[in-house]
Amino acid sequence: MSWYTQSGNESDVVIYSKIRLSRNIKGIPFPAKCNEKELEEVYNKMKEISYSLGYGLKFIDLNELDAVTRQSLVEKHVLGNRLEKEKGKYRAIIINEEENICIEINGEDHIALQVLCSGLDLNNILNLAIEIDEKIQSTIPYAYHEKYGYLTACPIYVGTGLKASIQIHIPGLSITNNTRKIINIVNNLGMNIRSSYGDGQNYQGDFYQISNNQTLGITEEEIIKNLNLIIQKVKEQERTARKFLAKNSIDLEDRIYRDFGVITNARKLDQQETLELLSSIKLGNDLGIINELNDLKMSKLMIYTKPANLQKRIGKKLSSYEQSIERANIVRQIIEED
Repeated sequence: MSWYTQSGNESDVVIYSKIRLSRNIKGIPFPAKCNEKELEEVYNKMKEISYSLGYGLKFIDLNELDAVTRQSLVEKHVLGNRLEKEKGKYRAIIINEEENICIEINGEDHIALQVLCSGLDLNNILNLAIEIDEKIQSTIPYAYHEKYGYLTACPIYVGTGLKASIQIHIPGLSITNNTRKIINIVNNLGMNIRSSYGDGQNYQGDFYQISNNQTLGITEEEIIKNLNLIIQKVKEQERTARKFLAKNSIDLEDRIYRDFGVITNARKLDQQETLELLSSIKLGNDLGIINELNDLKMSKLMIYTKPANLQKRIGKKLSSYEQSIERANIVRQIIEED
């Protein structure tokens, strides 16, 4: 099974966890300063060792993937937006079948190692990322400074080169108008928080991403420990809000079942409306209000209603209008699955 269709720890609040390690090869300029020969050198070095890394990893030139496939990987949080948009030769990924491991080649940095999982499990995916990182480093020397640590194209990642992030779902705090409270808590504790969908700091919807903003002068383990402490506070606040809402269960059930009725009977659904409805029915699924759903169906709904993955599932390119029709069809198909 792909990582995004698996059940995860604390999945009522935490959608997924992600570790990203940025690395560059010693003696070669950062990709933005590389000439074609230097990009080719990085490309060939990583291609040569890719199969020896294990984990079922395969080397894929990005030019071999069509635009819809590349965007589908972005929607799964496997591929970064920047590399997906890069043009030219010598851009690649090393990826496994489950898509929980993806190594970007010649993006912002020479190497960006990403490990993902459903739910909350930062410690285990960090250990896996370090294990793979050490295999790469055993054959390819990294750009490293004794004082500053790993050198990266973006100064904010100098040090550990680690970006740890989790996506959270906090509809309870949204309904009770307490979202700003949790945003302030996260910011005051030195982490970044942003809307997962929408424009930067406008905080649209009930899905947010929390990540570290310090990589220098701190260890990988300390970063994860701090992030886990924040997630614990978020979980407590969100679950408290849900308990408060459950006291007036008729109002909450009415709201959720109305949204469930719309999403199961609509004949056209645009992406933004679908996201808002899915947020509501996920809350209903997590609270045991909606019996027609389970975690696997929710995971499929979250992935296969996104534009590129919808088109991959259908097997052809679709206009926005055609997508809205097929999105409604796919929603009904997944909900009605045995």
